[in-house]
Amino acid sequence: MYSKKVLETFRFPKNIGEIKNPDGLGKVGNPTCGDVMWVYIKVNKNKKGQEIIKDIKVKTFGCVAAISTSSVLTTMAKGMTLEDALKIDKQKIAKELGGLPPSKMHCSVLSMEGLRKAIEDYKNKKASAD
Repeated sequence: MYSKKVLETFRFPKNIGEIKNPDGLGKVGNPTCGDVMWVYIKVNKNKKGQEIIKDIKVKTFGCVAAISTSSVLTTMAKGMTLEDALKIDKQKIAKELGGLPPSKMHCSVLSMEGLRKAIEDYKNKKASAD
């Protein structure tokens, strides 16, 4: 049912936990399956002056696919510009994991939405500080 990469990522997830005083926080959930994710980001600028995700962590309560997709999302997004991170979609997440069963694709959508909400939260905080 699950690829080796999904199972390995589930057993050894990366970037799990919280960031104290995050620049952005996205909380998402799926009431149907019960999965809940919090995505925390710290933003900095690279040498070109572009805003990048300097650090990213997740807290995920859910199934194997939810934990695996949120973990792989963090490894994909870390170091990316905000614009590039917003381009991560469910297909890219699933491909990075060697595929997901169709019934579990909603987990990759949830991860993606959590990141988008964290970036949106960051942008809203920045706009209100200006």
